[in-house]
Amino acid sequence: MSSDQDQKVEQKEEKKDNLNENDNEEEVQGLDEENDIELKLQSQDGQTFTVSKDVAIQSALIKTMWNGDKSETNIPLPNVRGTILKKVITYIQYHHKNPPKEIEKPLKSANMREVVSEWDANFVEVDQETLFELILAANYMDIKSLLDLTCAKVASMIKGKTPEEIRKRFNIQNDFTPEEEEAVRAENKWAEDS
Repeated sequence: MSSDQDQKVEQKEEKKDNLNENDNEEEVQGLDEENDIELKLQSQDGQTFTVSKDVAIQSALIKTMWNGDKSETNIPLPNVRGTILKKVITYIQYHHKNPPKEIEKPLKSANMREVVSEWDANFVEVDQETLFELILAANYMDIKSLLDLTCAKVASMIKGKTPEEIRKRFNIQNDFTPEEEEAVRAENKWAEDS
């Protein structure tokens, strides 16, 4: 072989070695970066949503599942329908970078815009069935801030209402006789006075 050919072969081998070194560096760096991990959340009806691990672990349930088996990226959520899970994901994605403020209890107003941020107030402007499914999902997935928000919305719907108005709003059957109802009112007179 001529010296030119030897030199070209050496240059090719050097390039190959450099490429391999760079590949290894990227792989090692990628393994160390847990921020890049994506989890696949699967709803009751088989819908799958890909979410960053850092966002998803706002759910204590998902965090526990992830810590139990870090090789498993598929997270089944059999108690949550897809449409509700999509809303929950919207909530945790927004609040990942914008932590919600603690909700004052008791509520100072029945107007949610006076109690929570504009974004949160808009988030819970949903029909009653969706609201109750969000409460169940927040409870099941153990997302305290979402559970507090959705329960505050229900409390705002009740605040300042009579028992009859509450029954009508939530379609609750009154199973008390008039005498039993009067006895309960007399027992709890102090609550109506405050």
